[in-house]
Amino acid sequence: MIELRGITRVYGRGEAEVRALDGIDLTIRAGEFVAIMGPSGSGKSTAMNVIGCLDSPTAGEYLFNGVDVARLDKDQRALIRRHYLGFVFQGYNLLPRTPALENVELPLIYKGVGAAERRARALAALEQVGLANRGHHDPSELSGGQQQRVAIARALAGSPEVLLADEPTGNLDTHRSAEIMELLARLRAETGLTIVMVTHEEDMAAYADRLIWMVDGRIADDRPTQRGARDAG
Repeated sequence: MIELRGITRVYGRGEAEVRALDGIDLTIRAGEFVAIMGPSGSGKSTAMNVIGCLDSPTAGEYLFNGVDVARLDKDQRALIRRHYLGFVFQGYNLLPRTPALENVELPLIYKGVGAAERRARALAALEQVGLANRGHHDPSELSGGQQQRVAIARALAGSPEVLLADEPTGNLDTHRSAEIMELLARLRAETGLTIVMVTHEEDMAAYADRLIWMVDGRIADDRPTQRGARDAG
């Protein structure tokens, strides 16, 4: 589904040049749950931005379902984001004083989905994350874990092929972090959703079935997690 070939991302010039990505090769198959880790400045967030069509590589090829994304213009990349990708961030990015149900519906408005279908898809997404009875609550009335569940439901409502999660448990305590990771693992198992997650927490990465370790803009290690090895066996 996702293939990076010799992807390089350079910022600045001369002495100010920073090679955030330095010729990485990476293949992610449909249905995989992949965690990307590495120290600060390792390039993991830049890799996520390239995969999510939020940034373009300086050099190399990025193939998404066989399409060379690196050659697409800004509007074409936006279409891929809108129709194939879902995003979950460390900050929940929910609209305040807006019920959870309407927060989940929001991206469907931009996709031109009619009101009745929009409401039905949003309700189904909230049920998937265990918040079917919380649709009329504002974010301020929900716990951090519940707010992140709403953010996940918002991503799911668009029926993405890939869910990109950037530090999804970064603002949560240990208990709620585990709940979010168990939810993501269950969604992957039940729906075949492809998940790519950036995290700095090894215990959260353990929920994935594959770990990519990045250092200085390069992939230093690519191996199955214990869960991935167990499932493969």
